Amino acid sequence: MNLLPTLFQETIMSGQIFYRERQKVKQGANTPRYRIAGVAGVDLKVYSTHLRLGDLKQMADATGAALVELKGGGGGGKNKPS
Repeated sequence: MNLLPTLFQETIMSGQIFYRERQKVKQGANTPRYRIAGVAGVDLKVYSTHLRLGDLKQMADATGAALVELKGGGGGGKNKPS
């Protein structure tokens, strides 16, 4: 049984992996949905452009990093169609 509180466990993590959902993914497509936007405090090289969430979790577990999902801006950019 793990007696450490959850907050303390999160501070033990050695770094963070920032990821976001891809913008051009088709509904129902069997393609990877996520991209890594950045890495902080972890020595990690990524050679793939699109990843599945299971792949991200496996990398985070292996490196001791926390996964941080980046939220989008809502699609109000100047290049977005109205």
